[in-house]
Formats: sequence, C-alpha cells, structure tokens
Amino acid sequence: MSAAKLGLTAIFAAVLSACANYAGIHSDQQMAQPQSFATQQSLPAEAGHWPAAGWADQFGDAQLKVLLAEALKGSPTLEQARARIAAASAYTETAKANTLPQVGASYSYTRQQYSSTALVPPPYAGSWQSENQGLLSASYDLDLWGKNREALKASMSQLQASEADGEVVRLTLDASIARSYNQLARLYVLRDIAADEVGQREQIDRITAGRIATGLDTEVERKTAQANLATSRAALSSIDGNIVTTRYQLAALLGAGPDRGLAIARPTLGIGDAVQLPDNLPADLVSRRPDLTAARWRVDAITHEVKVAKAEFYPDINLSAATGLDAFGFGRLLTAASRTESAGAAIHLPIFDGGALRAQLKGRYADFDYAVGVYNQTLVTALSEVATQLAQVRSTDAQLVDAQAAQDAARSADRLAITQYKAGLTNQLTVLSADVNALAADQAVANLKMNRRDQQIALAVALGGGYTDTSESSRNGTTSVAQTNPVATH
Repeated sequence: MSAAKLGLTAIFAAVLSACANYAGIHSDQQMAQPQSFATQQSLPAEAGHWPAAGWADQFGDAQLKVLLAEALKGSPTLEQARARIAAASAYTETAKANTLPQVGASYSYTRQQYSSTALVPPPYAGSWQSENQGLLSASYDLDLWGKNREALKASMSQLQASEADGEVVRLTLDASIARSYNQLARLYVLRDIAADEVGQREQIDRITAGRIATGLDTEVERKTAQANLATSRAALSSIDGNIVTTRYQLAALLGAGPDRGLAIARPTLGIGDAVQLPDNLPADLVSRRPDLTAARWRVDAITHEVKVAKAEFYPDINLSAATGLDAFGFGRLLTAASRTESAGAAIHLPIFDGGALRAQLKGRYADFDYAVGVYNQTLVTALSEVATQLAQVRSTDAQLVDAQAAQDAARSADRLAITQYKAGLTNQLTVLSADVNALAADQAVANLKMNRRDQQIALAVALGGGYTDTSESSRNGTTSVAQTNPVATH
C-alpha cells in the first residue's frame, strides 16, 4: 500500500473516531415466549379445533351470517381500518423509493440584469439577459450502512401491523354484532316468559274474582292480584322497549340507519359447537390472535428503526449527475455549445451534534422497550382471556344442570298451587309465591343459556376468531425481531 493510501486511511480512521458514537446505549428487554407461562391446568389440551373464519355459522342462524357480511361492506369502523392500512402502504412505497435512484427533469427561464462589478465578464456585465436552462438529473444514496433499507423494512413491518389491526377491528365488530344479536334472542325469550306470566296473572285474577263471589277471598286479594297483573304487563312493555333499542344498536353496528334494525327478524340461534380447546394452544396462539400479531410486528418495526438511528452516526454518501442545455437567449439553446454536464459526490459526516443523535437513538430504544412491554402484556391478556372464557363456559354448564332441575320443580309447584287455589285448598299468598319462584326459575335458565352462547362467542374471539398469520416469519416459527433484536449490538 502506498504512503498516500496509508495517509488517507489514517485520516479517515481519525475522523471516524472523532465522530458521534452510540457506545453504552442499548436495551435488555426481551419478548416473552408463550411456553414460559404456566398454563397446563388452565388451558388443557382437549384435541379441539381452532375457530374457523365463519365461526358464527355454528349457531345455525342464516340471518346472523347475512348481518356479518353486510357489516363488512357498510361499517364506518372497517372503513377507518382500511384507510389506515392504505396510509401504511403508501408510507412503504415512499420508503422503497428512497432505496432507488432518483431521476428528474427540469426547465427554467430567468430574465436578469447582471452586475457590472461582480463575476460576470463583459459583454454580459451590466446587461439584461434571458437564461434558458433544461437539465436531466439523477442522484443515488449509496446507503453504505443500510439506513434506507432498514427504513423500508420498518415501514413494511408497520404495514403488517396495520393489516393485523384491521383484522382486530373486523373481529371486534363481528363479535359485537353476534353478541348484540344474542342479546336480541335473549330479550325475545324473556318476552315469551313475560307474556306467559301475564297470562298466568290474568288466570289468578279470574280465580280470585270467583273466590270472592263464594266468600273465600276479599277485595284485598283482588287488588293484590290486579297489582301483580299490572306489574307483569309493565315488565312486558319494558322488554318490548329493550328489543327496539337492541335493534337500533345492531343497525348502528351494520353502518345503517335505525330503520334497518326494525327489519331484523327474531333470531333463531342454536346451541353451537361443543367447547374444546385445541392442542398446543399457548404456542400457536401467537399466530392466531391478530392483536398479538400486530404487537409483534410493531416490535419488529422498532427494531429496524433502531438500526436506522444507528446508521445516522456514520457517513452518508450521495452521488449526483446532471446533463442538459444552458444558454442566454433562445437562439443558442439547442446548439452543442450550450451543453452542460456535471457529476459529483456529497458526503455528510456527523462529528459534533450536541448529543442529538444519541438522544434520538435513546428515544428509539425507549420505543422498543415500550413495544416489547405492549407485546408481553397483550400475550398475558390473551392467555387470561382464553382461560377466563373457558372457565365461565364450564361454570355455566354446571349451573344449567341445577337451574333446569330447579325450573322443573318450580313449574310443578306452580301448577299444583293453581290447582289447589281453584279448589279452595290454599290461599292466594301461596299461589303468588309459587308463581314468583317459577318466573325466576324460567328467567334464570333463559339467561344462563344466553350467557353460555355469549361466552362461546367470547372464547372464539379469544382464540383469534379464525385469523391466521401467514407471514414468512410466522411460517418459520419465529419473527425477524428475534433474528435482528437490537439488543444484540450495543
């Protein structure tokens, strides 16, 4: 190596050593692994299936399927999610453009009087001239340290996160519609019970009127029967009002006007599939829940942004070239003598910036720590939601056994009390007590059945609602975050 080259190398090394550096700035945060959490008892392997995209079909109600499809087309909430995805996609295209050569063309016309005492020589000094200039220019950032490439990777990860966020919105909307629809079904069942109760109270009122005629009851019992009948009718009217309100809520979820809700027919929801958890649940949940996928991609995006911030500490070299025509006046513009060409390189090297670059890198690492914290909390919440919904389903199943037994007994007691009351063998108080017990038992069973369906819906959502992350990192069983964690290089 020549002495000149050795000298240049030494000078370059000295300049780099004097540059701003990021020594001592790093992060120790790590993404939690689902297998590290104790879940064997709460989330047992039951050889079940992950929810399919059409998980709501298990309830056998064709109208619900129609409503979910309608919401996909008309919901403003989904339109907002699609707009966010489009914005992220546009940002990715911008980041990609920064990795490619830039070529442009320009033309300018300038009318100017040149100074007689400056750089312009005679005969142009002191005269007015029209300058025409047409240029074709090109530039290219060498990106020696990968800043632009890492920025592109960060934007692509943000796009993946936005798409997963869109799935979160869609799944949340589907669940809200299904649960509101189930609430409408609940209200109709409770209305049937309330209507039967009105008929029961009317029967008691008639029996009481007959007993008064025979001297077995007084006006006190008659007024009591009438008061109870009015209360039952008020309860029925309240349920009718709630049915209309729930219809309006469904219409809003569909992105339609309130009249759309009035056109919804009475639900015909079935029991649904048996509840069994799939095997290998903690590990596979990461790729099955869109919120976990979004959180993971955001960690990946910040990882690349950390590398962008690190690349800012190194020299930035940009090449440029231009060719074109430049002449005074129009007559000489298209001549060979008017040709102009240029080429050059620009080097930017940060040496002293008052700590701005170090502060910027610290900020990126803080963002990384926050993103990891969000991911870890999302994972903990996801595991808890699955376990909670499963426990609630199991509890509701156990409650239903006793509640249905209590319902059978209460109904038998109610029928027997009415028979005895007609025969004059018991008083009105006994009949009303048996009737209240039977009403409560009917309502308890109806609510438990609807609660269980609500819990089935919530469990399907907790298991991802049919979503599957099909990205390359997911198929490889890892993420680019794990491969390029910025904590690996301080």
